[in-house]
Amino acid sequence: MKKIIFLSFIFIIGCASVTVKAPKEPIKVDITMRLDIYQHVQKDIDTIENMISGEKKNPEKIKNESRILSFLGIAFAEEEFLTSEVEEAISRRRERWEELNRFKREGIIGENRFGLLEIRNLEKTDKNIDNLVRDENNDRMLIYKSIAKKNNVSVEEVQKLYSMRLQKDSPEGTPIEVFNENSGKYEWRIK
Repeated sequence: MKKIIFLSFIFIIGCASVTVKAPKEPIKVDITMRLDIYQHVQKDIDTIENMISGEKKNPEKIKNESRILSFLGIAFAEEEFLTSEVEEAISRRRERWEELNRFKREGIIGENRFGLLEIRNLEKTDKNIDNLVRDENNDRMLIYKSIAKKNNVSVEEVQKLYSMRLQKDSPEGTPIEVFNENSGKYEWRIK
């Protein structure tokens, strides 16, 4: 008798069917994680550019940040991606900063949409300016790759955000590559 009950039970289980139905409500995807990543990328960009330009943080902001960090007992790891190679690139960029701004003001070099320098006035350029632009772009790419790796984003995403900061910080007279909504294309304008 136990065998018959057992076999009946197995038979019933073996014949069971499973029905899968789509949910009545649409599936929602939370994009706050992506936004948070971009905030971290922007913070890294601001940190590096402030180091290069010599811009100081607001003392009140530093005071408030240190209270929060000491309260939480968290070590300040803002610069964990600053390897010695990146620090050297930042140092070299800091040394070139004034000279590059002079050439930007004169319209000789400009900031493109990829966060790189581009020679815009070939008549006024020479070998020294070519080398200066090449060296600056190499150091920028090294920094972009470091930020991308730290934040697990593409280098292109970092370049897009970085270009906005660099164009904003460039002096008047700098050629900048911007998107024209009317034509749907990028074009060069003088800041």
